[in-house]
Amino acid sequence: MDTVEHAPETSGGRQGGGHSLRRGALSLLDSSVMGVAGVAPAYSIAASTAVLIGAVSVGGPAALLYCGIAMFGIVWAFNYLGRSETNAGASYAWVRRALHPVLGYIAGWALVASALIFMVAGAYPAGSTLLGLFSNSAANNVTAVTIVGSIVFLIMIAAVIAGVTITARIQVIMSSIELVILVVFAVLMLVHGHDVRNFSWSWFSPSVFHSSSVFFGGALVAAFYYWGWDVTANLNEETKEAKVTPGLGGIIGVIVVFVLFEVFTIGTNMVLTNKIIANNAGDVLLVLGQTVWHGLGGKLLVVAVVLSTVATLETTIIQVTRTMFSMGRDGTLPRALGVTHATRKTPVTATVVVAVISLGLFIASNYIGSIGTVLTDAINAIGLQIAIYYALAGFSVVILYRKKIFTGANYFFFAGLWPLVGAVFMAVMFEQTIPGLNAATLIVGLGSMALGLIPMIIYWVKGRPYFKMPTAEERDIDYEPALAD
Repeated sequence: MDTVEHAPETSGGRQGGGHSLRRGALSLLDSSVMGVAGVAPAYSIAASTAVLIGAVSVGGPAALLYCGIAMFGIVWAFNYLGRSETNAGASYAWVRRALHPVLGYIAGWALVASALIFMVAGAYPAGSTLLGLFSNSAANNVTAVTIVGSIVFLIMIAAVIAGVTITARIQVIMSSIELVILVVFAVLMLVHGHDVRNFSWSWFSPSVFHSSSVFFGGALVAAFYYWGWDVTANLNEETKEAKVTPGLGGIIGVIVVFVLFEVFTIGTNMVLTNKIIANNAGDVLLVLGQTVWHGLGGKLLVVAVVLSTVATLETTIIQVTRTMFSMGRDGTLPRALGVTHATRKTPVTATVVVAVISLGLFIASNYIGSIGTVLTDAINAIGLQIAIYYALAGFSVVILYRKKIFTGANYFFFAGLWPLVGAVFMAVMFEQTIPGLNAATLIVGLGSMALGLIPMIIYWVKGRPYFKMPTAEERDIDYEPALAD
């Protein structure tokens, strides 16, 4: 039995007309591919390895392991929250219902802010790696990279506007090629052996971190590695079996990328020095590819990065536009954002707004600092915002399923204990990393969150139904998840 949902304006798009997305367009395969593409394994490795090594040295595998364990708690939280209510806003809707409308709005805004910041961290590598396939000098030319990165970004905007079915087909092709290339190089790294270090199980030990600040600094970067799988939740209104399939897609996606991240981080420890990694912050995989397969073959890994970057730009656009669509539909942002195209059923206005803001941020950022600095600040800022809305989701599932947690082992572990551990981890990580971050990161990460208070207050004062406290009935879970027993 479906749970009673809150006010009509937040009813998951069942208003029809200009407020409806395309129903049942995506399958479990599509959802799983979106989960992988959202994380963008090749891009994440290429963009984040230097930042991770800079934070924890050889402790990368441990940081990814422990953050991964916590992240799976959030994956399970999204899985069960999605079974209670279908809404393209995902955590924006769920947190409101479980905790408080203000916290729900903050969760939604955190995703919007992190996605817009990511356009800076994603569009630059899209331009530089694509140009790097043909000319190293062009890859280091800021103007050329800006132009190419902008073109790639606009192509992805067009693909998203074209419709979710077309987007899914593009993702299946790109992500399949990317995964094949990554698996080939994972095998090559293992066969290649060590050039710099022998493999050590100590890389997975908590003792590899010299202090709690080092541990949580690495965890913050690791959170960015995993971020993006929850695009499956933002696509729930457009997915078949909307209350089950998106959660399964997210689970499958995270399992796949977890394995890839660990293999590549281990391989990087074995074949590259920390100095080489630091000196090649923007193209670590290019160096890694040439190390294990010199020549033209090594550039295949760069192809994977290009495909991965393009794929994750597309899924990030989907995430932010679906969240803005849900907020516009509720009237907690301008209502024009909550209108869809008459035939393509995509939130065109929201997509155009994202395109304009993102391009402005991207072009400006390319002229204010080095790529290494921009990536580090962006990754850490996004890590803070990820921690906010993932933690809120983890706490929310425990509240919504409070009456079911002790009725079965699956509920206890997957809707209770594990999400709670994940939520606490994200909250502690947020608190512990603040003192160690530079001013630019804090301004970008927390300043952009503070900006969200302005529209929240405006629309709250206007009396939007979203800001009414949820009733006790709304907080009761009547829907029986298919995998609960």
